[in-house]
Amino acid sequence: MKIYPQEISDGVADLVQSSASLAYCAPAILCTGGDAETIAFAEKVKAESANPKQLDLYYIKSILVSTGWNKNDDVFTPEATFAARNTPEDKQFNFMHNENDIIGHITGSYVVDKEGNKVEAEEAPKDFDIISEAVLYNSWTDPENRERMKQIIAEIEDGKWFVSMECLFAGFDYALTDEYGKASILHRNEGSAFLTKHLRAYGGTGEYEGRKIGRSLQNISFSGKGLVSKPANPRSVILDASRASSNSVNEDLLTLGGSDMSDTNVLEKQLAEVRSELASAKEECVTLQASLDEATSKEHTEAVAKLESDIVAQAEAIKTLEESVTAKDAAITELQESLEAKNNEFIEKMKEMKKMKDEKKAESRKASLVEAGFEADEAEESLVAYDALDDDSFDTLVALMKKKYGKMEKKEDEEAKMEKPKAEEAEEVEAEEAEAEVAAEEALEEVETTEATLVDASDENQELEATRASVAEWLENNVLSK
Repeated sequence: MKIYPQEISDGVADLVQSSASLAYCAPAILCTGGDAETIAFAEKVKAESANPKQLDLYYIKSILVSTGWNKNDDVFTPEATFAARNTPEDKQFNFMHNENDIIGHITGSYVVDKEGNKVEAEEAPKDFDIISEAVLYNSWTDPENRERMKQIIAEIEDGKWFVSMECLFAGFDYALTDEYGKASILHRNEGSAFLTKHLRAYGGTGEYEGRKIGRSLQNISFSGKGLVSKPANPRSVILDASRASSNSVNEDLLTLGGSDMSDTNVLEKQLAEVRSELASAKEECVTLQASLDEATSKEHTEAVAKLESDIVAQAEAIKTLEESVTAKDAAITELQESLEAKNNEFIEKMKEMKKMKDEKKAESRKASLVEAGFEADEAEESLVAYDALDDDSFDTLVALMKKKYGKMEKKEDEEAKMEKPKAEEAEEVEAEEAEAEVAAEEALEEVETTEATLVDASDENQELEATRASVAEWLENNVLSK
């Protein structure tokens, strides 16, 4: 159940939280009658009972609860009570509210109007009773328990026992009476919670500045009933379905404690109580209403003022937080833009460095090719063909070219010094060509081995094949053909 700060301040929070159940008593009455109509009604009650005519069960019916204001200042409104009309079924029937002493159970329940007619509608009548059907266990193996139940049933028939309704509830409102004794409901909330400490259920007097106040139960669940020795609600009576009973619920309500409601002592006592309560209520109603209006207005004004102050404070806090978030978003945006600019600058610098490195590499390789015997223009054109080679492969290829050109230059020098026979010259040419072919094959094998370690992807293999073809063509035209 929800607890409000005012109830904590008033010291009733623990009572509200721990007292979410209640019980009130009514006399267990045997309604007698011997005519044919009464007997027929008794048979009808038996027939309507669950699992009827069992020898080890004692069938009873009772008015479990009535709408309205009871003597404990608990109020059962039609709406909340009607919503709970089916909850008593299958709940315990205990002795003196002792859950360890179960003597029966509730088998069903239904609603009747004040004329005793069963209500079949799905909407709550203005005023009604809930009748519960139950059984007591009258067959026990233990002789002591058997004799005890026999005595209890006999005393029920003598009007010495009463039934006490038990229920749970998950909330409540306040019921207030006006100067004419008419009750109205005031919702329990932050502004009205100061009234809780005045309820009788939580140690109050049941009055606030002269006005009567009650507890209107909400979200009710009937949890059982007990057989007790003290009465409370005079409307709750027990109907013995296994014996004789009056032919209407309304007539049963006129029988109380084994004597007729027309009994002078009973009527006078009850009438005096009603008149006293009515007179007191009329005197207190105007004062209570005025006091309650003033108190409620004051509490409401203070609560609204506090709420408005809290709202303003929260609005300021939210505004400050939003400004902080906006500033942080701007800083993040500025940082992101700065980072992006630096990244772009880094990329451009890397491109420039790569370009410079490639130019330096090209100049170095061009110089190597010229040194190996290429003309400057020829070396410039050949750079693209060797671009896929790493430095080690390129250096190996250049070394082979230098070796070839060195041999050719030596041969030219020797030819210039002396004349050799054509046959001898032809043999030397063939030997040199053979040696050049071997050197070319070794160069190609070296290039292929080196390239294989550098290139794995299929698209790069195509570029490598093109490079090999270019190198082979150059060797064929510039080395092998000479």
